[in-house]
Amino acid sequence: MDDLDDLDDMSGDDAHDDDFDLDLLEEELRRAAGILDPIPAQLQQLAVEAFALHDLDARIAELTFDSVTDAIPVRGAVDVPRMLTFHVGGLTVDVELTAQGLMGQVLPPQTARIEVLRGPQGGSALTTDDMGRFTSVESPAGPFALRLRTDEGTVVTDWLTA
Repeated sequence: MDDLDDLDDMSGDDAHDDDFDLDLLEEELRRAAGILDPIPAQLQQLAVEAFALHDLDARIAELTFDSVTDAIPVRGAVDVPRMLTFHVGGLTVDVELTAQGLMGQVLPPQTARIEVLRGPQGGSALTTDDMGRFTSVESPAGPFALRLRTDEGTVVTDWLTA
């Protein structure tokens, strides 16, 4: 019976040390994680650069189709272009990535200025034609996003790795 009494005593307020500081524990755990599993410098730099590029008033276009994950592979097909579709509100952006470059279309067709973002500095500047089409002879390498400036405002796509 004494063991049960001891357990009851431990479940009371006496079991918690009044001097125990959760903030201090959190700080110690952060230091330990920083030493044992540090964030790679390149990843930290990319995160800082991505944050520096955010547009507070921009709408985010969600990736709704990616041929890498959503398409059924065709047997024997090689060097197949990557197809991407982004949606926000009533706006759709279709993009095709190949080794030769990038091309796409804004739907409904409209004039837009497009930047291919690759880091903190602005990327390639593109303009759509009357049909909403755009092309670039440079295919993005590494992480990229598209920033579209239309008459209705600014739209930024999700970041992807080419």
